[in-house]
Amino acid sequence: MQEYQGLFPFTAAEKAALRMVQGDLPDCSDPYAEIASRIGLTEAEVLTLLQQLKDQGVIRRFGATLRHQQAGYGDNAMVAWHVDQDQDLDAIGKLMASRLEISHCYQRRNCQAWPFNLYTMVHARSRQECLDLVAELAKVSRVPRYQILFSRSELKKTSMAYF
Repeated sequence: MQEYQGLFPFTAAEKAALRMVQGDLPDCSDPYAEIASRIGLTEAEVLTLLQQLKDQGVIRRFGATLRHQQAGYGDNAMVAWHVDQDQDLDAIGKLMASRLEISHCYQRRNCQAWPFNLYTMVHARSRQECLDLVAELAKVSRVPRYQILFSRSELKKTSMAYF
């Protein structure tokens, strides 16, 4: 893996902290203190580093990733939607992205052979629940043209690693 060569000259300890937070955090009551103790920084230094990177726009968001299959959401699908030109694609995307069952929502350029321009990743407990949700979304968004691409198996699920 090639190391990130950005504009920020990180110390070895800061790189170590960033390496640890881009994966699974320690499973304890004070994960940042645990990270700090492992790499020779204080908890305050780790938190300050992360806050500075967020304030500078280097880190856009910092959050948990739910392993949906392990949480009981065994059926999921990528849904490709064809939003007509006379519809407000941004508003429809925001409507779909607001649903808890949707983890990803992207706008992409369409082409003649594949006319879809909005994509959502839908998670449900069953195939029927997924189908019902997609039908509901089609109705409330007034986007009746879509293709459901059910997942067959998960081959990779990781976060980006910069250090």
